[in-house]
Amino acid sequence: MPKFLIEREIPEAGKLTDRDLKAISQKSCRVLRELGPEVQWIQSYVTDDKLYCVYIAASEEQVREHAHQGGFPVNRISRISSIIDPTTAE
Repeated sequence: MPKFLIEREIPEAGKLTDRDLKAISQKSCRVLRELGPEVQWIQSYVTDDKLYCVYIAASEEQVREHAHQGGFPVNRISRISSIIDPTTAE
């Protein structure tokens, strides 16, 4: 299944507390359970004012539906075409 990178603008995201991040994660997981196994959250990266989330889903529409049901912002969705890391150079 395709992987997607989702950019979410959240002012002062980097100042979210562990408790805030836990609540956001719990809400996301609750919505994912309702949507079924075709949408999977892999991980998210928190920066000063954004979250970058990696999802596996059959379609971009499923990723948008997760965001809609969870009340999460979506500023950009990009389909990941390849993944590289230091071992790619070997």
